[in-house]
Amino acid sequence: MNAAEGRYYEDLVIGEVVESSARTISLDELLEFATRYDPQYFHADSIAAKQSIFGEIIASGIHSAALWRALDHQISGDIHWICGVAWEDVRWPQAVRAGDTLRARAEALTKRLSRKDPSRGIAEYRYTLLNQRDETVFTCRSINLVALRPASHTAE
Repeated sequence: MNAAEGRYYEDLVIGEVVESSARTISLDELLEFATRYDPQYFHADSIAAKQSIFGEIIASGIHSAALWRALDHQISGDIHWICGVAWEDVRWPQAVRAGDTLRARAEALTKRLSRKDPSRGIAEYRYTLLNQRDETVFTCRSINLVALRPASHTAE
């Protein structure tokens, strides 16, 4: 995305809700991630996971967040983000399991101009990852810095 493309702070609409396409998660993907990043037995050991409260392999919370981020990029990747500064109210109310089909949702909650830097704003979003039964499997509120449209790129 070059500087003239994409959405800036001015383009963000409070109350807008957008969703990504769906992605089905395989057991191999769950095991690969867990083996590398979160090898707790109920994430990485199919036999031991049967004895857990989940009864089978589930995605780690960090993997669920990574899946959300990959899907969210489809719907928010055109925004001129500077960076995220905080996640609040992070929750994993349902486990992600092999065969689940997930989609990301982004809802613009608030925005305001930065008090420190006139070239950026602060946008708060609620991010949600939903499974095929419309159950929330990951959610958080995120505070983000986003660029204002440069004077040389003002909309005509």
